[in-house]
Amino acid sequence: MIYQYIAATHPVRTTCLRGKVLASLILLLAGFLLPTASAQAQNQTPAASTPAEVENIEQIVRDYLLRHPEVLVEALTLFEQRRDEAAAAAQQAAVSGQRDALENDPDSPVAGNRDGDVVLIEFFDYRCPYCRKAADTLDAVMKADGNLRIVFKEFPILGPESVEGAKAALAAAKQDKYEAFHFALMREPGDMSAAHLRRTAEEVGMDADQMERDMRSSDVTAALHRNYALAESLSIRGTPAFVVGGTLVPGAVDASELQRLIAEARAKAS
Repeated sequence: MIYQYIAATHPVRTTCLRGKVLASLILLLAGFLLPTASAQAQNQTPAASTPAEVENIEQIVRDYLLRHPEVLVEALTLFEQRRDEAAAAAQQAAVSGQRDALENDPDSPVAGNRDGDVVLIEFFDYRCPYCRKAADTLDAVMKADGNLRIVFKEFPILGPESVEGAKAALAAAKQDKYEAFHFALMREPGDMSAAHLRRTAEEVGMDADQMERDMRSSDVTAALHRNYALAESLSIRGTPAFVVGGTLVPGAVDASELQRLIAEARAKAS
């Protein structure tokens, strides 16, 4: 009955109430509902409960919850809020601990002002439609802010074609053509075939044969592995994801939101 009520009134997975969560709620409610017992527990050595006493407490809690099932909803909401806050704090601590890897990996391409006062890091996949949309936003923000440093983290998670695109882009960096190649790929609908990569390389003035050789180099593979490990340490599961001034922002954001985050980071640094 209680589970049915919660499922109908609160859009969360009712299975969360089972196990430790539900047990914790019952213990908390028992403490609230039995103040006399709690007071005695603070002043006396607790005695072993008899089966009858345990059954009596369980019945009191059960009867109360049947009369007030909304208590479980409120408790679960608070539990989820605290869990999310703890996860966000842990993620923020992880970002702070990985600052050097985020900002200073020599194999992570950089655009904008290399000496900019604010660093924006993006994790992305060339086959991700949200990343392609975000690329236009990022390009506009970069051109409007002459003091922004952008670090690109190739994070191909949408299949082997994505990996090929990421390798080609890192190979483009070896010819100092990363930025042109990157935005050229982002303007396409996600075609990462070998023929398309060669054609794009030639369009931006690259040596396509050299690109293909560099794509197979150990340092390109190592750079991708470091990006995967870094994303894992920050609990980044999808693309795009941004880190602005030490704040992790998952998902696509519009230009005004990026500019707000950049302004906040700049204000904190000043």
